[in-house]
Amino acid sequence: MSIAKLLVQYSVPAIIASVATSLYNIVDSIFIGRGVGTMAIAGLAITFPLMNLLVAFCTLVAVGGATISSIFLGQKNYQKAGDVVNNVALLCLIHSLIFGGLTLIFLEPILLFFGATPQTLPYAKEFMEVILYATPISYIFIGLNNVMRATGYPAKAMVSALLSVVVNIGLAPIFIFVLDWGIKGAAWATVIGQATAFVWVCCHFLSKKSFVHLQWNRPWLLNVILRRVYAIGLSPFLMNVCACLVVIFINKALLDYGGSAGDLAVGAYGILNRTTMFFIMIVFGVTQGMQPILGFNYGAGKWDRVQKTLKIGIWLGVAITTFGWVITELFPSVISGLFTVDPILIQMADDGSRIFFIFYPLVGCQVVIQNFFQSIGKPKVSIFLSLTRQLIFLIPFLIILPRHFGINGVWASMAASDLIAFLFAVVTLIIVMRRQQKSIKKTLVR
Repeated sequence: MSIAKLLVQYSVPAIIASVATSLYNIVDSIFIGRGVGTMAIAGLAITFPLMNLLVAFCTLVAVGGATISSIFLGQKNYQKAGDVVNNVALLCLIHSLIFGGLTLIFLEPILLFFGATPQTLPYAKEFMEVILYATPISYIFIGLNNVMRATGYPAKAMVSALLSVVVNIGLAPIFIFVLDWGIKGAAWATVIGQATAFVWVCCHFLSKKSFVHLQWNRPWLLNVILRRVYAIGLSPFLMNVCACLVVIFINKALLDYGGSAGDLAVGAYGILNRTTMFFIMIVFGVTQGMQPILGFNYGAGKWDRVQKTLKIGIWLGVAITTFGWVITELFPSVISGLFTVDPILIQMADDGSRIFFIFYPLVGCQVVIQNFFQSIGKPKVSIFLSLTRQLIFLIPFLIILPRHFGINGVWASMAASDLIAFLFAVVTLIIVMRRQQKSIKKTLVR
């Protein structure tokens, strides 16, 4: 099949699932902001770094497992592709019990370290307690859903994500407005939605009709699979860990330079973060659709198809983030007004948006290139690119710029790191591509 048709087949379901996931995050925030209050929005923003850590330990397994399963299929090694399912399921369970359990025990000091204040701590703690109890369900659902998409079932993977979203959006207003459960109601709606999707995914992999499924008599922990899962999954893991560290720095900078309005500044960042992630998640949908195509063709040695997939992916990524930039520049007050009716919070979010999104069109290209290297089994390059945007450049900017420009310096730090990370991604891609072309030419000569 042509690359364009394959991308439509794999990316459209992934994009729909990503948009749905982003929408329920946004809708949750809207329900919380309007049904619980301004401080609840700030409390939710405090949980972002912890949520990133939760995602990090899950994607370490989920993305690595999805990538190697598609590479195994490209190599026609169907038995190994099946073994990946067993290993991903067990590793997700182990990760969830260790990380979820430890975080639950030390939840309050962790949230205080992440920037919670006496006003925001109760909301952040209530929300995270419910989420943490359900980590085994959410980890296995996310892990196996990634493998489902990578092994030829993109539509079913989309359905599982939609199930989670529809249940969540349906229950959240009931729990928050009718039953008056507050921010805890939003957390329970999230958990029940993920539990519904968990059942759907498990039914798929327990059925022998599925091309790749759980096999009880096969090994559950294989060294050869574990090493490759962790090696490839290390890139998204570090990306999420970096995102966690960055949010901590951002929250602390906003609290330090926001003065008496520090909590509101954190709330404004929460609004901007939800907005930027909506469009980034659409780009992630494109990269998720690219991943099995890239992995399969790279495993099969079809470099021309790999290049074509990358080229189309970059154009799509840039188009998506450019559209996001236009929307945020033209209608910042409309976006902020969805989350809150507080005029001060709306104004702070609007002012930040003008600076925060200035180089946003370039982000789509950077994200696609970074995920490209991950998809073809080059985790070191992918890790380097993820670190450039989220740690290597951003942290120094966050230390220097706010001292001179206050809160505007915080927003400018994120914009500046986007620009430099884009330049590094493009230069790295050119270097690696030239090396690959030389390698192909040498092989042909021989």
